[in-house]
Amino acid sequence: MRILIVEDEIHLAEALTQILKKHNYSVDAVHDGRSGLDYAQSGIYDLLLLDIMMPEMDGISVLKELRKDGISTPVIMLTAKGEITDMVTGLDHGADDYIAKPFSSEELLARIRAALRRKGEVIPEDGLKFGDIELNTANPKLTVKGKEIKLNLKETELLELLILRKQAVTSKEQIIEKLWGFDSEAEHNNVEVYISFLRKKLTFLNSEVRISTIRGVGYVLEVSA
Repeated sequence: MRILIVEDEIHLAEALTQILKKHNYSVDAVHDGRSGLDYAQSGIYDLLLLDIMMPEMDGISVLKELRKDGISTPVIMLTAKGEITDMVTGLDHGADDYIAKPFSSEELLARIRAALRRKGEVIPEDGLKFGDIELNTANPKLTVKGKEIKLNLKETELLELLILRKQAVTSKEQIIEKLWGFDSEAEHNNVEVYISFLRKKLTFLNSEVRISTIRGVGYVLEVSA
């Protein structure tokens, strides 16, 4: 899961980034509302942590623009303690939840899980399954009928994306945006390298799952007949 933090308190944004990465989320952070809007409009994020008081564009205005554009990404507003009016305004304009500063990491993680669960994209505690494969994202490894192999971070993120896409074709552009970010310098060959790594590991495990190439379109997970 990829999370965007829009928070002008740089030390807080850095602390949140480290907490979320420790719990296996991919994280980007920006420090003003205008940049937050630009990043969020890419559509690559699964959840936004959005501060209200920010330079250039406040969080409520960012939220309004996103919802006006039809972007339904779950949003948790970060508010100063006691800003009841802002909390209500955020919820009225499409925020999914709010959390008042200061807050504990446990509370934040619980609210993130709840927001993703409502969206229907939370990863089960026992990982993800497709065909005969089981993907453990907490302790990255791939298992087939009791036989397992370790995965690196990008392999895990890529296989997770393909499983969550529910057999829809995923383009190289979508993979780059989701795994590296829309402003990264990653290229198609970066995707091809990790697809190759995953294919070799699926073969090593004698899995019935394969990653098929749809020429000119992208990749899709399939189960061999």
